[in-house]
Amino acid sequence: MTTTPPDPAALLRSRSYLVLLALAAIIGVPISAVAYGFLALVGKLQQWVYTDLPKGLGFHGTPLWWPLPVLALAGLLVGLTLRHLPGTGGHSPADGLQAGGPPPALADLPGVVLAALATLSLGVVLGPEAPLIALGGGLGACAVRLARKDAPPQVTTMMAAAGSFTAISTLFGSPLLGAFLLMEAAGISGATLELVLVPGLLASGIGSLIFIGLDNWTGLGTFSLSIPGLPHTGPLTGADFGWALVIGVAAALLGSGIRRLALALRPHVEYRVLATVVAGLAVAGLAIGYAAGTGKKASDVLFSGQAALGPLIVHSAGYTLGALLLLLVCKGLAYSVSMSGFRGGPVFPAMFIGAAGGIALSHLPGLELIPATAMGIGAMCAVLLRLPMTSVLLATVLLTSDGLSVMPVVIVAVVVAYVASAWLIPAPRPAPAGPPSAGPSAAGSVPAVPVPAGQDRADKPQDREDETDQA
Repeated sequence: MTTTPPDPAALLRSRSYLVLLALAAIIGVPISAVAYGFLALVGKLQQWVYTDLPKGLGFHGTPLWWPLPVLALAGLLVGLTLRHLPGTGGHSPADGLQAGGPPPALADLPGVVLAALATLSLGVVLGPEAPLIALGGGLGACAVRLARKDAPPQVTTMMAAAGSFTAISTLFGSPLLGAFLLMEAAGISGATLELVLVPGLLASGIGSLIFIGLDNWTGLGTFSLSIPGLPHTGPLTGADFGWALVIGVAAALLGSGIRRLALALRPHVEYRVLATVVAGLAVAGLAIGYAAGTGKKASDVLFSGQAALGPLIVHSAGYTLGALLLLLVCKGLAYSVSMSGFRGGPVFPAMFIGAAGGIALSHLPGLELIPATAMGIGAMCAVLLRLPMTSVLLATVLLTSDGLSVMPVVIVAVVVAYVASAWLIPAPRPAPAGPPSAGPSAAGSVPAVPVPAGQDRADKPQDREDETDQA
């Protein structure tokens, strides 16, 4: 039986939509607090594991070999979590920043949190954005189910989107940037965009007020992409537009290599405990090799690069061309290995690698530091995220006032990288069909929102006992 899709404009004017907005404002408060606490916990654990614990054991600083046992532990914890806990711990970062599909079920959230904490806190090269999207979306959907078990699917969908908006705004420090990223990733447009966007903006706006209050109360600080203290750049020249073409092609080649290696390794690493431990050791070995070869900190290779990106750009004069090239190799390989079996987001490693590549190219004549860095960040994000408009916005927000002045060449580099990478990166596999209990939306409901699916992947290994029970 065919049903007539509801009119989005009529829904926007309905009384039930006002109730939906009130619910979005309410759930924005606890979800923002949870997201803030998650990010603060990750920062505290990183500090304790890599600084406080070695000192507590009597070492004068962090030993060069320290990442080996820590990353092995990360592989063990993530491997066991993905293998034995419900769900998949979130989506695989090798597929890019995923959007669409139903939010994680309540039973899947512990696996998402544990896999993310082990990944982010112990030094794996992935970021927190994907776990935050999953966590916010899952909590938003759970809030609706607790309030009303028979709530329509589109209500659950929009509240899951509002939860994701709130959580990701914590990380980027801007409700608008988080909303832009999620909307482009989900591919929602037209009148339906208003239905999903307005509750999300309201929830993230309320969440921003909670962030300010938590900052004043805890003193842990806030989160922002902007980097202060950058050197100013002069007006753009014709050479900058020529370099935009070069950087776009170079980013497409490097980013495609990173993605292809991750996809090639994933069948041999994901859901395999021993292989994930070996992958962790490989990441640690790359960080140690870089530190031994350059005299720089191993943290340049470890972690997502979110905290190290600003110091890398501000203190770029302290890096030789050889050190930057070795950083690109080690960080890129560690990023590929991390995406093959761990859980986290691809945004910040892509930004860091793009920045390092741009700084390396700025040693060549006719290319200044800030335009080179901006073009590198935008082009690399376009390749690895497949979100061209968001990639331009990320580079612009990161570089504050100079970001606007270099935006024209960033756009050129992003477009070139995006188109070139389409020829180099294999088309993504179709998402595995979820079980019937996933509760797909009825005809005419609001389309998928930017929250990762919480169902098990079709290729996830199952225990032999489970197979016997099913037989």
